[in-house]
Parts: sequence; structure tokens; C-alpha cells
Amino acid sequence: MPKTAINLYSVRELEESTTEVLDSVADAGYDGVQFAGEYSPLHDDPETIAETLEDRGLEVAPPHVGIETLEDDREAVREAYEPLGVDAAVVPWLDPERFESAAAVDETAGRLDALAADLADEGWELYYHNHDHEYADLDDQRAFDRFVEATDVGIELDVGWALTAGDDPAERIRSLEGRLRTVHMKDMDVDADPGFVEIGEGDVDMQACAEAAEAVGAEWLVYEHDDPDDPAASLEHGAAFLSDLQ
Repeated sequence: MPKTAINLYSVRELEESTTEVLDSVADAGYDGVQFAGEYSPLHDDPETIAETLEDRGLEVAPPHVGIETLEDDREAVREAYEPLGVDAAVVPWLDPERFESAAAVDETAGRLDALAADLADEGWELYYHNHDHEYADLDDQRAFDRFVEATDVGIELDVGWALTAGDDPAERIRSLEGRLRTVHMKDMDVDADPGFVEIGEGDVDMQACAEAAEAVGAEWLVYEHDDPDDPAASLEHGAAFLSDLQ
């Protein structure tokens, strides 16, 4: 099975240092961590983080880094993540208007392909993390389908957002074989707004997604909860749930 990690956006409300959060991640039983937001070497000391990761036996999944930072401040990104042995990044968000028409989708695909080519020159891979707005109806197809066809970048599929958009997450994972390194294991109640729930309490067939991820050779199952009531408890629950899928 793939390794397990947590995206640190899930615990952004914790009033702890990055090293304290990494201690909690290790204690919960995750294999690794996915840096995002303020909890990252872009906002802390990379060497200290690298030492903590080594001490706690944690690996690093490709981190979330904003597209503007990757385009305009790539040297800072490389310096921050080089001590951690990172060789890929995930663009975590693009605005809905980037997917509202066929022309917008094609422009978005071109922008990401250009960025991916620049990163490839430095030995890095590029991935894109979906939400539900990428599934906008373009009359003859969904924007996300056009996007996947139009670009060669990797996809970090968020199974919760995919289901919310009306997709079949497990089937989508299988269709992305060769382009998918990490899968975001987010559960959702599709009838609620917002529909964020603890993993295992929503409508996503997590077992099917985990099996599909294993079948296509995905490296990571990454737990994410956009708005947990208790981030510390959610961190522990996510680790236990993913462990039971193994």
C-alpha cells in the first residue's frame, strides 16, 4: 500500500511550532508529512525541520506551494526544500475562472505545462490539486476532463472534492495511472454545505480509493480535513483510519 501522510493545512489552527506539529504527526503513526501554508520550511528554518524529520523517521510528500511562488520565487522554494530531499511540488489552488470556459482551461493547461518544463530543468515534478470548481460544465465536456487531456502535469486527486463534483474518485484514480503520485483522502458529506467531515463519516468509499491508489502505484495517501472541529484529534483519527486501510 502507499505510505500515509497528513497535509498540514488540516492543522493550521493549532498554536504550535512546526517541530511540535511534526512530533504529533510522528506520534500518530503517519509515515510522512505534506507541508502547506505556514507550516513549511518556507516559513521556518529548513535545517531544523530536516533534523526533526530525520529524528522522528518522517518522510516528505510533495508539498503544496502556490503557483505565484513557484513562478516568481523558485530559488526560495528550492533553498527551503533542498535539505528535505524534495523533488516535486503541488499547485494547491487556481481560481474558478481558470476553468470557466474551454479557452480558460487551455490557457491554464499551458501555464502549468510551462511551469512544469521550468521545474523539470531543475529535477522537479509538478502536480495539480483539484477542488470541485474544476468540474465546471463546458457543454460538451467537464472542464476537468478537458484539463487532464490538455496538460501533461501530474494530478493530486482530492477524492472528496471529486465526489462532490459528481465524479467517481476510484475510477478517476485508475484513469490517472502514471500521472498520480499522491491522493488526498478527504471525506465529504455531499448533501451538506460545507460538507467537510471526519474521514470515514462521509460518502467517499475510502477503501475503494485506497485500493485504486495501490493498483496504479501511487506513493502517498494524504489525509486532509479542511475544517476540523478539533485539529489535534483529527490528526490522530486520520492516521488510525488510514492505517486500517492498509
